[in-house]
Amino acid sequence: MKKKIDTKLIEESIRNILIALGDDPKREGLIETPKRVAKMYEEVFEGMNYTNEEIAKMFGKTFKVDTDEIVIEKNIPTFSYCEHHLALMYNMHVSIAYKPKGKVIGLSKIVRIVDMVSKRLQLQEKLTKDVAEVLALACETDSVAVLISGEHSCMTTRGIKRYGEKTITTFYTGEFKENKDLRNEFLHIVRTED
Repeated sequence: MKKKIDTKLIEESIRNILIALGDDPKREGLIETPKRVAKMYEEVFEGMNYTNEEIAKMFGKTFKVDTDEIVIEKNIPTFSYCEHHLALMYNMHVSIAYKPKGKVIGLSKIVRIVDMVSKRLQLQEKLTKDVAEVLALACETDSVAVLISGEHSCMTTRGIKRYGEKTITTFYTGEFKENKDLRNEFLHIVRTED
C-alpha cells in the first residue's frame, strides 16, 4: 500500500531550516522555496512509499523464454541520497545480471526498478542489495549480480572534500555468489568498454 509523503510538514521544516540558517523565508527569492523543496522531495524520494515487494510487482512484467543464459544490462545512470547527510550520491552507474528461470523481464523494467529503488534515503551498499532483491523477486530467479559505482557529495563537498573518487559496491546471489567463473564473466563484461 502506497504511503504518502507529508509535503506540508516538509514545507514547514524547510521554512524553519531557512530561519535557522539566518535567512528570511519571506524574502523574494525564498518565498516559494519551501513549496519547491517539498515538491522535489516528493519526486526524488518516491521510492520510500513502496516496499521492495511492491516495486517488484509494479515492474515485474516478464516474458517466457527457453534460455538460462545470463542477461546483463550495464551502466544504468541513476542518483540517490545518502541517509547520513541527506547528500546527493551522483555519477552513479548500475550494472545488473541475472540468470532467467524460464522468463525474462522487460529491459525497460530493469531501469524502472533501479530508478524507483534509488528514490530513497540510502547507503550505496543497501541500494545495491535492494536492487538485487527487487530484480530477483520480479524475475523469480535466485541468481542476480549487481555492481554500482558512484560519487558521494558527502565526501566531495564537505568533510574530506575529495573529488573524483568512486565508491564501488557489489551484491551477488545464487550462482553468481557460488560460481567464481560466472561472477568473473559478469565483472569482465561490465568493465569492458562498448
